[in-house]
Amino acid sequence: MVSFKILGTSAGPGVPAFYCNCRGCQEARQNPQLARTRTSAFLDTGTNKILIDAGPDIRSQMIKESITDIDTVFLTHWHADHYSGLGEFEYYVKLLTHKKLDLYLPASAVVQFYSTFPDLIDVFHIIPWEYQKEYFFGGLCLTPLWANHGIETAGFLLETRNKRIAYFPDTAGLPNETAKQLRGIDYLICDATFYGENWYPDTHMNCEQAIQLGKKINAQHTVLTHLSIHYSQAVTTRQLEQEFQNIPGVIVARDGMSIDLL
Repeated sequence: MVSFKILGTSAGPGVPAFYCNCRGCQEARQNPQLARTRTSAFLDTGTNKILIDAGPDIRSQMIKESITDIDTVFLTHWHADHYSGLGEFEYYVKLLTHKKLDLYLPASAVVQFYSTFPDLIDVFHIIPWEYQKEYFFGGLCLTPLWANHGIETAGFLLETRNKRIAYFPDTAGLPNETAKQLRGIDYLICDATFYGENWYPDTHMNCEQAIQLGKKINAQHTVLTHLSIHYSQAVTTRQLEQEFQNIPGVIVARDGMSIDLL
């Protein structure tokens, strides 16, 4: 079995944010089941344990989901809410496995990795991923595709013989070539940062734009993730789920959501 788990579903501030008392953060404080940690995901192929992004919540995410080992990390891009938890794997490697983890990241981020984490050069084996290159892990094929996010950023097409998932947590729409490749996808898991006005239309989407993107590429399911909740219009998870429950195929992601690929 190949399983895909969404570990975190929040944009950069997290939900609740320590400084925010909007209704979305109030909801999460009252009900921790509705809290959101920073965006990341985990793939288990049976023989490979693959982490997608490692933000500041990665330790607590792995503990919550009982994930005890990984061998590979893919970063979608070099923004702190997607890479700043990499240091959590230092002692996993140095004290337990004694084997470097493969870290796939954008070519433009290699120099930044070495300048940001000089103490981790013996923890990670650095591999720049390539757009359109197929990476095989048992019965899974992972392909980085172009995203629209200002800096070099990928979304990942995940394919098995039974199912296709597109994971694009940070993107403003999709480049035409990417959209064509994803047409008819089983699951489009994508950026829905804002509810209401999109403050950063060149790098993110709001919920409505994400839903329209799913319709445009004929996705069977559109899963909204990277949710800010606070901005530009505060909203609760309960409200989001109620508003979109009658739109066929639209799902508001929650931390810990799982999809089986086989």
